[in-house]
Amino acid sequence: MNDQADAEELDGVAELVHELGYLPLAIEQAAAYLHQNQLSPRAYLDLLTKHPAAMYDQAAHGAAAERTVSRIWRLTLDRLSDNPLAGQLLRIFAWYGPEPIPRSLFDDLAPIPQLQQALGCLAAYNMITLEKTAITVHRLVQAVARIPHHNDPHRQPANLDTARSYATDLLLGALPKEAEFPESWPTWRTLLPHIIALSNQVHPSSDTYDSVHLFNYAAIFLLDQGAITPALGYLERAYHAAERILGSDHPNTLNSLNNLAHAYQVAGDLDHAIQLHEQTLKNRERILGSNHPNTLQSRNNLACTYRAAWDLEHAIPLHERALAEHDQILGSNHPETLTARDNLAYAYQMAGDLHRAISLHERTLADRELTFGSDHRFTLQSENNLALTSSGRKSGPRHLHVRAHPTQA
Repeated sequence: MNDQADAEELDGVAELVHELGYLPLAIEQAAAYLHQNQLSPRAYLDLLTKHPAAMYDQAAHGAAAERTVSRIWRLTLDRLSDNPLAGQLLRIFAWYGPEPIPRSLFDDLAPIPQLQQALGCLAAYNMITLEKTAITVHRLVQAVARIPHHNDPHRQPANLDTARSYATDLLLGALPKEAEFPESWPTWRTLLPHIIALSNQVHPSSDTYDSVHLFNYAAIFLLDQGAITPALGYLERAYHAAERILGSDHPNTLNSLNNLAHAYQVAGDLDHAIQLHEQTLKNRERILGSNHPNTLQSRNNLACTYRAAWDLEHAIPLHERALAEHDQILGSNHPETLTARDNLAYAYQMAGDLHRAISLHERTLADRELTFGSDHRFTLQSENNLALTSSGRKSGPRHLHVRAHPTQA
């Protein structure tokens, strides 16, 4: 056999073995199928991607039918039929990644004794690996468990849809809602692989209302971590799902649009960000009214984006109006009002009007000390802002701590 033939015969081997989760039974089954049908590993991988149900259920001619992966899975659940929670759990696990899944994620799914019994049964049949704080599931078991099969009572489409909904809800309920705090990051990093796996396994047309929330929260965390490209992908998906499910005028759809605009600003695509912030502001004014807090937020966000683009001719009047409205509607000491005042001070500073900038920073510092205390991070931020401005330095967008704010949709 020449070198080219050798290369063709081995093309896709590594990817195929990885897709099969390095499970000896699955690799043996695939090798027999390749030999019988004279296929390359790459061709088999393509079939597995396009027709997973058929391929996982097939054995090569002459191989024992009971040795196919999907039949082993079914026989195991048949033996566990007196514990339906075990099958439900396995179908939920199927939507997550092969990384360790926190056991605490399922604490409210069923009474603890029943939950422990179901997990113990699955572990006893080697369907999962059970540790003190985590559960791991072989990727091939997951792949089989989420593929609908009308002849398999454990993989009926309705049951898989229910499991997918549970998988989404459980992740959503476990998320730390304040992504910017470092103490929340270990939890985020544990859950993020499972959010990624869920999003990869579910077609966007099947996204639900809870998916919108899940992807918005995940995207805000990713933005804070500097992962802009995946964050944009999740926010685009969340917005389109919200638009499809709720309609373009629903407040939560507008929240998703606001978050998407914020992400484009962080990405440096300021023209796109301005366009989306203008659209959000216009729609929030029409639907929620000029005095609604979300409308005030949108005006502030649009002003911040103009400011980031050094378009101070548009930014300063918007910031001035935003501050006046925050003062009138929320009160002069409200945290959002203090942020709006800070933003206007930044704009004045960028324009070289240091006198007005210093005056606003001084007032903001005094109010934050009164509202939050002298050691709060917002107060310390104000001290820093005042010091920088008093030193006579003009600040560009790289110095701006407060920009357009995402909305927790």
